[in-house]
Amino acid sequence: MILLNTDYITGKEVEMLGLVQGATIQSKHIGKDIGAALKSIVGGELYGYTEMMTQARNIATERMIEMAEKLNADAVINIRFATSSVLAGAAEVMAYGTAVKFK
Repeated sequence: MILLNTDYITGKEVEMLGLVQGATIQSKHIGKDIGAALKSIVGGELYGYTEMMTQARNIATERMIEMAEKLNADAVINIRFATSSVLAGAAEVMAYGTAVKFK
């Protein structure tokens, strides 16, 4: 599966199949939340949250790919990510794009 954040594939003519998306909501356990709160006092990267968001993006992307595969897509173009806070320590990540088939 080809994944691109552009709205075209150089040298390929494509048929648009439709919007595909994948989403997940991730949270860290209370121990990492406390550690992050303490770290925010002195500043610096919150590694637990970086790890959580990386994992969430990967899950959302895989779910988007699964949806594209069900449409027999060859690629997903114009991929975007959206993030929103659900509650303290939990975030939703959505990956979405346009599934296409090569002509």
